Amino acid sequence: MGCCSLDCFVYFVLSIALAFMAVSTTLPPPPDSNITKPNVRPLSHRDPLSLNASQALRQSNFKAIATLLRISPEIFLSSSSPNTTLFAIDDSSLFNTSSLPPLFLKQLLQYHTLPLRLPMKDLLQKPQGTCLPTLLRHKSVQISTVDKESRTAEVNHVMISHPDMFLGDSLVIHGVLGPFSPLQPHMDHIPHSSLCQSDRNKTILEEEEEAVPVKIDWTRIIQLLSSNGFVPFAIGLHSVLNRIISDQHKNLTGVTILATPSLVSLSSASPLLYEVMRRHIIAQRLTNKELASMPDKALLKTLDPYQDLIITRTSVVNSSQSQRLMISGVEIIAPDMFSSSNFVIHGISHTL
Repeated sequence: MGCCSLDCFVYFVLSIALAFMAVSTTLPPPPDSNITKPNVRPLSHRDPLSLNASQALRQSNFKAIATLLRISPEIFLSSSSPNTTLFAIDDSSLFNTSSLPPLFLKQLLQYHTLPLRLPMKDLLQKPQGTCLPTLLRHKSVQISTVDKESRTAEVNHVMISHPDMFLGDSLVIHGVLGPFSPLQPHMDHIPHSSLCQSDRNKTILEEEEEAVPVKIDWTRIIQLLSSNGFVPFAIGLHSVLNRIISDQHKNLTGVTILATPSLVSLSSASPLLYEVMRRHIIAQRLTNKELASMPDKALLKTLDPYQDLIITRTSVVNSSQSQRLMISGVEIIAPDMFSSSNFVIHGISHTL
């Protein structure tokens, strides 16, 4: 850490950990490409795997990431895959991020986490230029250099300095010399990279399975909402529909609409309306039964790439149901109101 005192470093680690805890309370854990496998067991901060991985990081002087993995391990986990590969950023690089918002720091870690198990021996077998999916939606990283003879590799032109720092059955951790994206003061998102933009650079998961897009019957959705007591929501959706259709969602295979009868009053010209509507549309068709089968803290990917939703449950007193399903703290009051092959509409108690 250079000339920084031990007290300074401890304060830094605790500050960033508390910031992530605050973000994790209000926002979901890391995003991933699909949410259809509810059998993934989330890590607890008392989980032996989390404890052992954190200890391995600390022994190699990756103390900031070790602390975050220990306190809030769900940040590094995919809800669709039991496997994770983490590229741990060295402390000196993270030490200069105090001016960056906690949400961006969370996205930064998601950008350094893969929803697959990739030990160094397997990584070295990948062709140079292979793109790897990350937990940050629509963002991949590239194996930019591979040298089998020296057993070294670079990702996004950043050297893997500590390969196989931790090898578990479902978790692999490599140390890297710096972040995969340049860090600048007051950044609020990971900038687009040209490394994996070409259609020829398919990610590993994309090569295995490509979703077949379908045409969403938006007109029918708006008609159903309008004629069943959700007029403000229908008007809001209609106002931003052209933008939603044109804004990188051509590969949708289905949607889930979370409709509220008391949509916050916003002008159709308000930029906030677009953000609010995107937050109420899950980028996947999910019935109430499918939602109920998901574990606590499972993620629901919305049309807003930086605002996912989270499954939680609350205890119910004097009810036949012991627990009530909640989505980011909001109750589903009218499940499966309307459904087709490419959409389902649920009524929720109030605006997300």
